[in-house]
Amino acid sequence: MIKKRINLLRKKFRTNKIDGYIVPKNDEFFGEYSSHDRLKIISNFDGSAGFAIILKKKNYLFVDGRYTIQAKKQSGKNFKIVEIHKLLPYKIINNLKLGFDPNLFTERQLKIYFKNTSTLVPLSKNLIDQINKKRGAQNKPFFSINKKIAGESHTSKINKVLKKIISYKADYIFISAPENVAWLLNIRGHDNPNSPIPHCRLLISKKKEIFLFADRYKFSKISKETKFKKFKIVDLNNLEKVIKKIKAKKFIIDPLTCSIKNQSIIQSKFKIIPKNDPCYLLKSLKNPIEVKNMIKAHVEDGVALTKFIYWIKKTNKKKITEIDAEKKLEKFRKINKNYLFPSFNTIAGTGSNGAIVHYRATKDSNKIIKKKDIFLCDSGGQYRFGTTDVTRTLCFAKQPNSIKDIFTKVLKGHIAVATTNINRYSKGKQIDIKARKYLQKDGLDYAHGTGHGVGFFLNVHEGPQSISKYNSVKLEEGMIISNEPGYYKKGYYGIRIENLVFIKRNRKKLNFENLTLAPIEKDLINFDLLNKKEKNYLFDYHLNVYAKISKFLDQKERKWLASLI
Repeated sequence: MIKKRINLLRKKFRTNKIDGYIVPKNDEFFGEYSSHDRLKIISNFDGSAGFAIILKKKNYLFVDGRYTIQAKKQSGKNFKIVEIHKLLPYKIINNLKLGFDPNLFTERQLKIYFKNTSTLVPLSKNLIDQINKKRGAQNKPFFSINKKIAGESHTSKINKVLKKIISYKADYIFISAPENVAWLLNIRGHDNPNSPIPHCRLLISKKKEIFLFADRYKFSKISKETKFKKFKIVDLNNLEKVIKKIKAKKFIIDPLTCSIKNQSIIQSKFKIIPKNDPCYLLKSLKNPIEVKNMIKAHVEDGVALTKFIYWIKKTNKKKITEIDAEKKLEKFRKINKNYLFPSFNTIAGTGSNGAIVHYRATKDSNKIIKKKDIFLCDSGGQYRFGTTDVTRTLCFAKQPNSIKDIFTKVLKGHIAVATTNINRYSKGKQIDIKARKYLQKDGLDYAHGTGHGVGFFLNVHEGPQSISKYNSVKLEEGMIISNEPGYYKKGYYGIRIENLVFIKRNRKKLNFENLTLAPIEKDLINFDLLNKKEKNYLFDYHLNVYAKISKFLDQKERKWLASLI
């Protein structure tokens, strides 16, 4: 099937006078998750990040370190897999004419990938859609979240953005990322799997004139609300019509999510000021009500996950598959009336499948969880008032000391992050060093960041903050971030321990406070490798888990959880 699609695509090269075609993961809204995955259609790769280049005789799939094993398994027959951080496309491909859809790329992306080594040809029609017709999009209406959940009115948020417009001496800002529109207007939608993002864009003038670009039907349910009465609702495809009527001089566009197509429309008439959308940073600083609601969501999620861990630990004599485990965890979450859907595709990998960082069990890959293997489960939920993401690595029988030692070094890195003095180490790249320290002493490491920002009832992966080798964004009060060091032995096992934390101020001191409430696998710990502070941390963590969730467990589950303190 994939080979047939590649051949159909290549047949279109001559008509369009190109030597190859670039296919990204993202759709025209640049979100992580899309209901129309063109990259999967042409390559079979379903990871959350990557892009392909199909040439007349060769095909390349560029992914980061999280996906190399997965990409080789899913796409290795038809594509050469390249790690993007090791080799950018311009170093392999040059002096060619490459076609692309200008709705799906930003100017910044293409400059980084290709510099000036090839001729890039924008095409008016998407070639993947021509060989594989686009499925109908979700047609469910948008909905509002009230101030009791959001903690701040849309008017207050817009006023913050207006200050930025004025400070940049601009006339308008074009907010092209739907996640930022969702945050700014306190609205959500059903247009993406795993994330309540509404497909829409926004144009705001310094005089507070607001154009919302959206499907009119989807907005109809909330357009009657008082707060939206002054908004001008415009069809998504009519940006050019609006731009032609506007009188202004300078526009702010976001280089991260403003497509080449939309940039060219604005640029044809106005001077562009390229600035990262201020909403990214503003929405990363969770207000006290958002934090309170996230704490509540994590209590409810912790109950479901703890019940699942107890169930799988106590029923491991039965033949449970990875998909069985995934479905059972979802069943525990669904008991809660506030749970809506997963915040990403659950990763449930046993043995060698656990070594695939972003593994997803399929009918072909599904394994029985053997008692001797270790099992990695990374999952999360979207609740009506929060987003969760947690990873636990579990065992069902005594493990070799070599595995216990590595798990313990991952745990030591996890604790080092959790106990960081943020006044001293205020950037993600400084904290990332602490997370890897104990593994690197033995020449070990992991090919992903230590932590990503998390949205409030939005995307599970959200910037600008992260804990990684390269992130220099200052960590501030209210930010939520994951803490997830790991280790992966190809063909054998994967280990990851992930909690979400938020940055809390205690007088003048900033520190991380755990949100996630679920036990850490004590049967995988070599306690001889832990110092007194680390042992005390583990004791306090499990005591806190018990204090917060034990009343929601049955007697057997409660007794078991108490035994872990």
